[in-house]
Amino acid sequence: MKLRQLSTAAADFAAEFERLRHWSAETDAAIEDRVAEILADVQRRGDAAVLAYTQRFDRLAADSVAALEITQAELQAALASITPAQRDALQAAAERVRAYHERQLEACGLSWSYRDEDGNLLGQKVTPLDRVGLYVPGGKAAYPSSVLMNAIPAHVAGVQEIVMVVPTPDGVRNPLVLAAAAVAGVHRVFTIGGAQAVAALAFGTATIPRVDKITGPGNAYVASAKKHVFGQVGIDMIAGPSEILVIADGTTPPDWVAMDLFSQAEHDELAQSILLSPDAAYLDAVRASMERLLPTLPREAVVRASLEGRGALILTRSMEEACEISNAIAPEHLEISAAEPQRWEPLLRHAGAIFLGAYTSESLGDYCAGPNHVLPTAGTARFSSPLGVYDFQKRSSLIEVSAEGAQGLGRIASVLAHGEGLQAHARAAELRLR
Repeated sequence: MKLRQLSTAAADFAAEFERLRHWSAETDAAIEDRVAEILADVQRRGDAAVLAYTQRFDRLAADSVAALEITQAELQAALASITPAQRDALQAAAERVRAYHERQLEACGLSWSYRDEDGNLLGQKVTPLDRVGLYVPGGKAAYPSSVLMNAIPAHVAGVQEIVMVVPTPDGVRNPLVLAAAAVAGVHRVFTIGGAQAVAALAFGTATIPRVDKITGPGNAYVASAKKHVFGQVGIDMIAGPSEILVIADGTTPPDWVAMDLFSQAEHDELAQSILLSPDAAYLDAVRASMERLLPTLPREAVVRASLEGRGALILTRSMEEACEISNAIAPEHLEISAAEPQRWEPLLRHAGAIFLGAYTSESLGDYCAGPNHVLPTAGTARFSSPLGVYDFQKRSSLIEVSAEGAQGLGRIASVLAHGEGLQAHARAAELRLR
């Protein structure tokens, strides 16, 4: 396997490191143009356009969009149809995800107010969004875990209606995805996908209600569509390829770290897996594990292409330097695979999720640990956060000024308004002065 190996001590490390980090978020111009056409068509023709594109792209014919809606009874039937082990796993994961986000609600999702010395009431009112749309991939990939991670925090936030869209090429439905929708309490499910589904959620049709925000992963067409409709509705993020960065001190079994690197590489050929360690012998041991274990994976070709295209093993001078490099990358998933992970965690400022200790595989976070697995990618963890309860809420400022408070505040406002040349603003404040 042609996996690049770098050393921070090398003279050309800075240049090689920049090449490793590079990923263009630009969407193909042809995709942008096609998405714009689809969005405009759905906005203009509504259900008729959604039906036409669903038949064309998913080979799924229906007389109406209403016929593409999956009933609650069908969702419950899907839940009953899966194996007991799958059902138990879904419900256990859902309970953990819900418990985590309920704590998040207590920490950041509550309204508050106070009165100052003049009796003015100032505060913040937190209210949930009325309706959100959840996009769930179908076709090549099916992600019941994404249903839980998107729908449950919306529920905890208090969203009144969750509308899910999921493509079902050739009419093939994934029972695990539908079962997850039942467990997570999704209210309505439509078997549509692609840019046309995003357009239907953003603009609304005769059958599909317009939502306030769209969350969930998708292909390049879905990502482009979400970017186009932002402003009409809110979106969670424009996600890039999946990423994992492991900082290892050499105490974790090499096979464990090798498989952790594979766990993101198997998503697609553009995914990125990087290992940082100050122990050269350990990097060699992990490489040997990767060479031995790679042929055992069903998605060997995808993993190999990902690792050879964007993966790396990097020898650092110290664990401290490894933490500095991690901050520069701001990875989606960051594992501290070390004997004393708590020693290094304070040095880490930028990451979507931080996994502490040898037993904390990133895959546990993907499915059932509790925190959300929808994370910022492509370095955006420098300024953005995981999906959470706060993404399904909005905040309104509360201001109640007393008669006494209007005297002091009015004089301040008057001076500033006159300074800006806004006399009506000034007079509105002055009229309330004694």
